[in-house]
Amino acid sequence: MELLTIDHVSIAYENERNFAVENVSFSVSGGEYICLIGSNGSGKSTLLKGITGLVHVTRGNIERHVKPDEVAYLSQNHGIGQNFPATVYEVVLSGTQRRDKWRPFYTREDKKTARQAMELFGVTEFKNRRIGNLSGGQQQRALLARAFCRRPKLLLLDEPCAGLDPVITKEFYEILYRLNKDEKIAILMASHDMEQVENYAGRVIVMDQTVEFDGTIQQWREKISEGGGVHV
Repeated sequence: MELLTIDHVSIAYENERNFAVENVSFSVSGGEYICLIGSNGSGKSTLLKGITGLVHVTRGNIERHVKPDEVAYLSQNHGIGQNFPATVYEVVLSGTQRRDKWRPFYTREDKKTARQAMELFGVTEFKNRRIGNLSGGQQQRALLARAFCRRPKLLLLDEPCAGLDPVITKEFYEILYRLNKDEKIAILMASHDMEQVENYAGRVIVMDQTVEFDGTIQQWREKISEGGGVHV
């Protein structure tokens, strides 16, 4: 089942003169684990923002075949300030709110869902601490727990491990791998970490404003070994 269709999409800044993304087309099906790779400025982050509606799509069409609340987005880790006035539990619990069924209160089931998500992502011990007082890796796990509360069918991630140390990064990728395999959540992630991409992703999309390559990890390796001009 297709969850997302991107059809000849272009995204421009500066009065539509400079294109960050140009004529990109691909689809995402249920259960896929796809990594968008490319150098800085290749359009990966801009494309994800276009999918989420954070930036305007200049041309083409993005069609989501799932409800808005069945798509979750986790941006780059820029760090949450220490003065942010919310505990980990409060942040994770807020993920149970749905746009189509907003309530001014949380139910017993919402609270159960938040507790289960915190346990799954290993942040239960921090539940009463302000999220801004956690490390970058702990914050990302808490925000992933918040996203998981929606039980999304599609998870969009923009360089989620940027700035994190290698050990924390590996743990985070292991969590994503389990979500994909055990929970059948489709993942579309922008990443520059080639080692982790090779270890976990099933499909690679190489971008340089447009799509230069789209295929399996094995096909990508063969393309590189042949000197196929796939730039990363």
